[in-house]
Amino acid sequence: MLEYRAPERDFEFLLFELYRVQESWRAISAFADFSDDIVRAVLAEGGKLAAEVMAPLNQSGDDEGCRWEDGEVHTPSGFREAFAQIASGGWMGLSGNPEFAGQGLPKLLGCLVEEMFWGSNTGLYLYCTLTVGASICIDTHGSPEQKALYLPKLYSGTWTGAMSLTESHAGTDLGIMRTRAEAQGDGTYRLTGTKIFITSGEHDVAENIVHLVLAKLPGAPSGSRGISLFIVPKYLPTADGEPGERNKLGSGSIEHKMGIKGSATSVMNFDGAVGYLIGEENQGLACMFTMMNYERLSVGIQGLGAGELAYQQAAVYARERLQGRSPLGPQNPDAPADSLLVHPDVRRMLLTIRTLTEAGRAFALFVGMQLDLAKYAKDAEAQALAELLTPVAKAFLSDRGFDCAVTAQQVFGGHGYVKEWGVEQIVRDVRIAQIYEGANGIQALDLVGRKVLRDGGNTVRALVDRITGSEIPLQFQERLREALDRLTRVTTSIVDRAADDPALAGAVSTDYLDLLGYTLYAWLWAAMAEAAPDDDFGAAKWQCAEFYFARILPKTRGLETSIEADSSAVMQLPDSAF
Repeated sequence: MLEYRAPERDFEFLLFELYRVQESWRAISAFADFSDDIVRAVLAEGGKLAAEVMAPLNQSGDDEGCRWEDGEVHTPSGFREAFAQIASGGWMGLSGNPEFAGQGLPKLLGCLVEEMFWGSNTGLYLYCTLTVGASICIDTHGSPEQKALYLPKLYSGTWTGAMSLTESHAGTDLGIMRTRAEAQGDGTYRLTGTKIFITSGEHDVAENIVHLVLAKLPGAPSGSRGISLFIVPKYLPTADGEPGERNKLGSGSIEHKMGIKGSATSVMNFDGAVGYLIGEENQGLACMFTMMNYERLSVGIQGLGAGELAYQQAAVYARERLQGRSPLGPQNPDAPADSLLVHPDVRRMLLTIRTLTEAGRAFALFVGMQLDLAKYAKDAEAQALAELLTPVAKAFLSDRGFDCAVTAQQVFGGHGYVKEWGVEQIVRDVRIAQIYEGANGIQALDLVGRKVLRDGGNTVRALVDRITGSEIPLQFQERLREALDRLTRVTTSIVDRAADDPALAGAVSTDYLDLLGYTLYAWLWAAMAEAAPDDDFGAAKWQCAEFYFARILPKTRGLETSIEADSSAVMQLPDSAF
């Protein structure tokens, strides 16, 4: 069985020793009352829920999957009861607006809770995370009446949320969507169209489902400028806020997927369904992107949670599996063989997973901190950093999460390829994180095209200056400075060359995102080593930091060489040759 335990010591190290969150929270009145004891209690209870309620259903949910019968979707055995426990604990309202029964905790703390829930059972947590996303959108753009009606229901998990965006012919190009909305003259609209790949679009874990649907009004501007956003509930709320008449929408089928089989992914048909405009007409994408910064970070954390789960399984297996002898001579002479941990390549794999995961956790919290500062302290620098780093968080965390899962599978050898150990499920489950919420290639193009080129690389340079001014242990200073110089040099090169090479941004964007990600991880490893305590935990941090600088950071040299090639390397082969 896939077993999970929350890495609470590392959580506390990041919060209280690396980021010293109580100092930054004092400047935000909404967080002033969060004591260390409250934070530790949240982490302890979240870890208990993840380990004892969610994780035991991970493999069984994958084996059983969801079942579609005449438009009704049945989740795997135990999911309804587990979801009820998550809901009753208020976990979906953790960072929600206190005015509507949310708990108002920092997003930074929420990142750690998300990691635990993603890592313990991705399929189950998807019913929760779409609900959180819908809540953020309604809280930001909804009318006072919409907030009062929907937010308490969503925070409590009585109702769940879904994002109905994608259409079969459109994919990422939302501007060519066909779903239509027509005003009825009474403040309501009628929506008609079909959406695909709708996570939690239909299920049996909650009494109502609140769809956020993108659609076009008659006469709307062409392309993405003419998209509006609507709240379309499965059951229309009555005057007293309870589920009433069934709306004219339904699940036409569920997808048969590679992984996350406990999560129901529907084709959703809207046949004149009643909807309510959220925000302004033709401003639907702006409303949706408010939520996207949070949701894309969350999906990146899905990759992080998978990496942690994979590491835990592989580390235990390597300690217990006897296979061969150490190149330094027998380490366990009374046994027929030594453990896998004596083999340098096995240690390389485990250290790769560990250093990418622990740096990824520090990075996710850094991005979460920027979102908190931007929202509650109106910090313009934090807002710029959050916008720059959101695509990096989504893509780099999920890419490395998948890499870590595959590497953990390799540690298991043949046992990693069979179902009973569970690691092959981790590989299948985390693969989707690289695709949904905007495929990672789109994230990279967003980073280069919309963020770096738009401001001439100034936000990246400001981040480099911030890192350069921080305290770095002597043994890492030269190597980090070299990496930062490389990042600055490459950023300037892309900005200078892009005006004469329109295809350049798309040709180099993925490599540039990786270059930025690996460089930021180096900074975070140096910072963690600087903050590490003088004990076994701290010693391990130093040793992992040295591994990262010696074996992972050098990847940036090859990335620079690749980025320096112009776009003709990928564009010159004619279409007919493919």
